Amino acid sequence: MCKQCETKPVYEFTNQRKLCKTCFVRWFQKKVLYTIRRFELIKSGEVVGYKFEGSFRDVVLEDVLKMFAEKSMVELIKLPTTKKLSKIAIASTTDLEADKIVHALINGGKLSSAVDGKMIKPLYLFLDKEVLLYAKLRNLRFKKTEEGTQDKISEFIDGLEKKHPEVKQAVVSGLLKINV
Repeated sequence: MCKQCETKPVYEFTNQRKLCKTCFVRWFQKKVLYTIRRFELIKSGEVVGYKFEGSFRDVVLEDVLKMFAEKSMVELIKLPTTKKLSKIAIASTTDLEADKIVHALINGGKLSSAVDGKMIKPLYLFLDKEVLLYAKLRNLRFKKTEEGTQDKISEFIDGLEKKHPEVKQAVVSGLLKINV
């Protein structure tokens, strides 16, 4: 049961804390606002562009950016556009970032965090399963895409995550500690 509402949970954290639909949506939105504030992703008066291809990450990014724009003085624009943009929001999650980080460490590439120049990643601290659940709970329409074939490194990371939950979050947190 959800501790706050005493209703049926839809999500359980690794520490066995459970959230119902309403509490999960509220938690997700608060965490997005925290991420934006913590990394100073968007400031008042900025023009933020975002790419929209219809995936579950894209629809959630659009939804949370619209929520943020309602609460602050920010203009949102779908890409492509000719208007001058302050920032470009990317629908990148912890799963994608952890995969990129481990690949960069093994293959010797560039590491990037939540802010990389004009590129911002408001979903940086969320797992794909959390983003997908948010999309379903908010009844957001998205294209179901088949995942492509993964290389051995990606399969290894996903296998580790199944055996040891929060490995991907630990990888991303480690990069944050290095960059901050």
